[in-house]
Amino acid sequence: MATFSIGTHLSMFQNLRNSKLPLHGLCTVEPSPFFGSSSGRTRLTATIPTLLRHNVLARAEDKARDPTSSSFQTQQSSPPQNLTPESGSCDPLCSLDETSSQEFEESYQPKTDSLKAVAILGAAATGAVAINHSWVATNQDLAMALLFVLGYAGIIFEESLAFNKSGVGLVMAVGLWVIRSLGAPSTDIAVSELTHASAEVSEIVFFLLGAMTIVEIVDSHQGFKLVTDNITTRNPRLLLWVIGFVTFFLSSVLDNLTSTIVMVSLLRKLVPPSEYRKILGAVVVIAANAGGAWTPIGDVTTTMLWIHGQISTVQTMKGLFVPSAVSLAVPLALMSLTSEVNGKGQNSPNVLASEQIAPRGQLVFSVGLGVLIFVPVFKALTGLPPYMGMLLGLGVLWILTDAIHYGESERQKLKVPQALSRIDTQGILFFLGILLSVSSLEAAGILREIANYLDAHVASTELIASSIGLISAVIDNVPLVAATMGMYDVVSFPQDSEFWQLIAFCAGTGGSMLIIGSAAGVAFMGMEKVDFFWYFRKISGFAFAGYAAGIVAYLALYKLNISLPTLAEVPFLSGS
Repeated sequence: MATFSIGTHLSMFQNLRNSKLPLHGLCTVEPSPFFGSSSGRTRLTATIPTLLRHNVLARAEDKARDPTSSSFQTQQSSPPQNLTPESGSCDPLCSLDETSSQEFEESYQPKTDSLKAVAILGAAATGAVAINHSWVATNQDLAMALLFVLGYAGIIFEESLAFNKSGVGLVMAVGLWVIRSLGAPSTDIAVSELTHASAEVSEIVFFLLGAMTIVEIVDSHQGFKLVTDNITTRNPRLLLWVIGFVTFFLSSVLDNLTSTIVMVSLLRKLVPPSEYRKILGAVVVIAANAGGAWTPIGDVTTTMLWIHGQISTVQTMKGLFVPSAVSLAVPLALMSLTSEVNGKGQNSPNVLASEQIAPRGQLVFSVGLGVLIFVPVFKALTGLPPYMGMLLGLGVLWILTDAIHYGESERQKLKVPQALSRIDTQGILFFLGILLSVSSLEAAGILREIANYLDAHVASTELIASSIGLISAVIDNVPLVAATMGMYDVVSFPQDSEFWQLIAFCAGTGGSMLIIGSAAGVAFMGMEKVDFFWYFRKISGFAFAGYAAGIVAYLALYKLNISLPTLAEVPFLSGS
């Protein structure tokens, strides 16, 4: 698919409406993924062969060459024209940030149907075996392990197989629980286990749903412009540090994906395309992952550990702030010595002034930030699960935006219903599928067996936690942390023990070592068109140095019993 951004080219829609070309399935109207709906951009997503067949792209190209033409209608009698590789120009309706139709055609490779066929046949074979009750009753662990490996392979190779990982995750979750129900002593036991697992998973899903909606509302009001407007330096070395620590603290409240999108979008306006801008983008990835590791709401993995009681708010912030800061400061210091950063000042004009903050955007930003920070306080005051505090904050912001935009029909896009249509719903469903899948392995006792094996063969808990961080550079950290929570409980390792805090730190920061290791890295990869090997050559070494330095810093502080004294005496946060 190729994506085309259109502004006031309404004649294109008029032309399509007057023609016999069906609009259904051809175009969708959606907001900009970077600055919400306030950017006022409408996007037309169209299948390339269809557009070429109806000459829409060719007509747009001709219109750009001849600005005196009034509409597409006057050109319909002209001979059919096609886009040729020799033209060498992007369609004028293309966004500069998107792949042009020519680039798409040149880079397009047919999907490997054989791989998809093998995956489907494997899934069908696994399902057929699972139906055999007697075999599952005696080989439940093997059947579940095979299905999990097959499903996770589908998630890892989703680009090659053209299967969305959310759909694979949901099918895998249901399949695993079907096998569990067939292999359990009775169906009632399996249903009871599923009910318990669903209750735990739903807490995380509701929390993420509320948090993502709040962030989207603030973003649609251009609230984050209040933060990015204060970055005015153009000194390359200083800008490196400023971008890093602004992202670090922003990610401690927002999720790392949103922080990355906001900051990389800012970089596009501060720095022209260059090697230096790529390095700044990589700094954003490292900082976003490091910033999310030291607060319970900064990353989905720390949120999971916090909701299930493995870590608490104050102890996590006190114990992990310094290691997280070190894991960012070390790469920044090393990068500051490179030739790409030294002596490459950028004197680009400040174009941020052209983007106006939405009406009452400052109020929405303040309230949105306040309700996010209030969630741990709500948990400590009431004892209720964190998702209740997040839903309370969403309700307050919902009523506020309805009130301040009452009667403003042109600003419906700034209200919560529109924000709900823009959040990453498929990402939430992916988390749901993964967490339910892992909970089935826990219910079957498979994770406990793995934990016993590790305890018998790996004596150091620090080594186990560090290894999980390294693996998270390749495998998504959500299932890794979910599996770790199933392998070990608070009886084996009490709340805020060294093990759980190391897990929170390593799983959060380990993904920075490879560009595919975190949602932040994948977002940066897509926005700036950075390839895997560039990041591996230029950044992975710095990220690994920061990761190792952070672990050393944590172990040193833990062994010496040193932690930050701040907030320790706040009564309503203690023990939360």
